Amino acid sequence: MYHLPVMLGPCLDALQIQPDGIYVDVTFGGGGHSKAILERLGPNGRLIGFDQDPDALSNALDDPRFLLIESNFRFLHKMLRMEGITEVDGILADLGVSSHQLDEVSRGFTHRTNTTLDMRMSQAGKKDAAYVLNHYTEDELVRVFSEYGEVRNSKTLAREIVASRSQRSFDSTEQLILILERVAMGEKHKYLSTVFQALRIEVNEEMETLAELLEASLKVLKSQGRLVVLTYHSLEDRLVKNFMKTGQTDGSLIQDDFGRIERPFKVLTKKPILPNPSESKANPRSRSAKLRIAEKN
Repeated sequence: MYHLPVMLGPCLDALQIQPDGIYVDVTFGGGGHSKAILERLGPNGRLIGFDQDPDALSNALDDPRFLLIESNFRFLHKMLRMEGITEVDGILADLGVSSHQLDEVSRGFTHRTNTTLDMRMSQAGKKDAAYVLNHYTEDELVRVFSEYGEVRNSKTLAREIVASRSQRSFDSTEQLILILERVAMGEKHKYLSTVFQALRIEVNEEMETLAELLEASLKVLKSQGRLVVLTYHSLEDRLVKNFMKTGQTDGSLIQDDFGRIERPFKVLTKKPILPNPSESKANPRSRSAKLRIAEKN
């Protein structure tokens, strides 16, 4: 089962859907957000969905106004151009891992069951979590755990992984969990979750693809087009916040030839919108969500 669409009402309101507009849901998944967008579109409106997971194709909506593209959203600009679309009125990105992917045991996204060390969003990806654990150098592992999981004892963890794989290659989540339980700092469940998150981000190049999506949004959004993004951890949120504020993912300020600071977006959320308590209770996976909205100048 795919997850319930997070903050559905606020996302739809943020897009300011025009009946004859063109919108893109770059994280189609189970189609929850997309179905609601289509309900607000008129007969001449269009909705383009993106999803790199083949499992999502079975959820494609039977509607002449809808097109589902099987692709990573990092190729947003290229794929839209191939469809003859040069500009759009709004882009929605829900960066959370779907309940379907978490619950599909063989995908290896969760530490709650023993399964293969996969973690690929798309099965076409060549690098899985087992490859990272078995082939990355100790320094590379430290980078992954410290940058993407903010693991405090990333050096100790990396050293333990390298020592363990010299005896036996990693091929199951159980092998990894045995090491994590031995070196865990603080609350064990949280520690395991952050390490698994770090591996997932590395395997899927999530930060790089998000940066490419944000840069592509500038190319395809119309003036006054809306960029609506749901993030679920601080790394994503920081990247999105920086980009909406400055047009640069690192938050650096760019000046034109006259010394004026370039601000390609009008930020509509000085602070992110959070799910209300009733949604957080009904849908626990929405608890860490943060919604940011910007309008292209």
